[in-house]
Amino acid sequence: MKFNLTDSHKKILFHVFLWSIWLYVSLSNARDEEYYSKAIFITTVIVTTHIPIFLLNTEWLIPKILVKKGVLPYMCLLLALMVVFILINRVINNYLNTENINRLQNRGFKLSKGTIALVLVAFISTVYGLLSYVITQEKQQQEKQKERLQSELSFLRSQISPHFIFNILNSIVYLIRTKSEAAEPVTLKLSELMRYMLYESGNAQISFEKEVSYLKNYIELQKVRFEEDVEIRLNTEGVATTQMIEPMLLIPFVENAFKHGVGMIINPIIDIDLKITEKTLSFMVKNKIAPETTLEKDSSSGIGLKNVQRRLELLYPKTHELTIKNENDWFLVHLNLIFN
Repeated sequence: MKFNLTDSHKKILFHVFLWSIWLYVSLSNARDEEYYSKAIFITTVIVTTHIPIFLLNTEWLIPKILVKKGVLPYMCLLLALMVVFILINRVINNYLNTENINRLQNRGFKLSKGTIALVLVAFISTVYGLLSYVITQEKQQQEKQKERLQSELSFLRSQISPHFIFNILNSIVYLIRTKSEAAEPVTLKLSELMRYMLYESGNAQISFEKEVSYLKNYIELQKVRFEEDVEIRLNTEGVATTQMIEPMLLIPFVENAFKHGVGMIINPIIDIDLKITEKTLSFMVKNKIAPETTLEKDSSSGIGLKNVQRRLELLYPKTHELTIKNENDWFLVHLNLIFN
């Protein structure tokens, strides 16, 4: 069974390690005949003064006082705490004032060393507390950013299916109005595509083979719809094996080509080229366009492209290159992608 350390576990292990080393260093110079008495004294001091001031500084003073109220109130309270614990240290010293302790004090374990030890503990706890606070804040920011991006990605995904279905339903309405025999096969194709969207598009990633199959089904649907009115070219190179990709990442480019590359276009052509290797994808879609003076776009124009651009930015921030441009009465989209 794999055991993952939580932040609480890491904190406990840190304190066990720190105070074990602290105790060991404090006792390292004791001789055998004085070890027991010194161990009792130092252990009592650590438990009653050093550990409390460390915890108070890291868990209360730094996050509650230093961060929220500033350096001056923090320094005043820290000094006040140190004075309190120095007095506690003295009380402990008097309470355990046996012959052995007196002998240890005569050899140099006096209040001055206790004060130095407390100052050192305060310094270590301040450094540790500040580092912990910075790391915690950075982690929280990363988690917030991750949640924000995930929420945005979920929203973008939720827009795909309605937008796509809206366009295909328009196609079916057109076929029904013209009493075309193609209405029924187009409806069946749509049911196949919707099955893909319902059961596959919710996944984080799918096999590239499924995405290509979905793309081909969509193109076949459009061929049924337009018959010989639109020249549709599809060229694929390479074999899809173990490559994984975000579902419905390619279809918006093809959908956009059919939406704006037919209609008032003379001899419309949709040209799709897909090249795949084990680690890379090159995807190009071209469609003829009307002159700018006659090109009219509805208010929803470009929704699909903007959607997929944002998804690419979120999912493949440094591993994709997308080019979209008008060139000699052609609208060109070219995507280069490195598979995750």
